[in-house]
Amino acid sequence: MKLTVNGTDHEVDVEEDMPLLWVLRDALGYTGVKYGCGVAQCGACTVHIDGEAVKSCQISAMDVESPVTTIEGLGTPDALHSVQEAWIEHQVAQCGYCQSGQIMAAAAFLAVTPNPSDGDIDEAMSSNLCRCGTYPRIRAAVKTAATKLNGA
Repeated sequence: MKLTVNGTDHEVDVEEDMPLLWVLRDALGYTGVKYGCGVAQCGACTVHIDGEAVKSCQISAMDVESPVTTIEGLGTPDALHSVQEAWIEHQVAQCGYCQSGQIMAAAAFLAVTPNPSDGDIDEAMSSNLCRCGTYPRIRAAVKTAATKLNGA
């Protein structure tokens, strides 16, 4: 099977029904994507497929036909993505386990909603859970990232 991840083409030999999550982590070594619940409820495994936030635990790698971006490929080799910068600025992470999925969800959301309200952010980010409860910091970081992405 061929898979493009973070701009790099990979050929992997895995079971046809293997979830994308495990192909990314075990076969390709992209450990930024995390296993949380395995039933697409927590969002720790969120990646982008062709720019859209997708929970990688519930999609078979064989069904992926578009490029995949993980947290490792979100920024550039020389710079963090604006969402990553905002996460650091607002000290969002506590345990950090859910943060790659949170960041990936926020980046995909801001790509289609450049000027979100608090309600927009809360709704968009509700599909990603944070056991540490850093939701106010998450909202603040998303607002900051939106400002940075809009050049304000």
